[in-house]
Amino acid sequence: MSEISRVAYYLALIGGILLVIFGLLSLIGYAFTYFGPFISFSFAYFGIVTIICGIIAIIGAKSVTTIVWAIVLIIVGIIGGGLGGLLVILGGLIGLIAVIIRKT
Repeated sequence: MSEISRVAYYLALIGGILLVIFGLLSLIGYAFTYFGPFISFSFAYFGIVTIICGIIAIIGAKSVTTIVWAIVLIIVGIIGGGLGGLLVILGGLIGLIAVIIRKT
């Protein structure tokens, strides 16, 4: 593993961990909101999507130097959003650059 691919791996891994943490905090924050006689679960979908994106980013971080996983990580980072999503996007872009450099 070259140095640039290691940087891409760490960026995608840290971004995935942050996505999971922020998703869990989002779910915990919405679990304690109370609107009228019913507990509102409709706002928790963003937290669930963020957690799923974080898990995909953590799993895909190992294979960031393949072109398919680099593109998947870029898309997951865009969907996840926030600071974790930005790190996943950067990891995917650097992994994509590492693939292109290795092939030339």
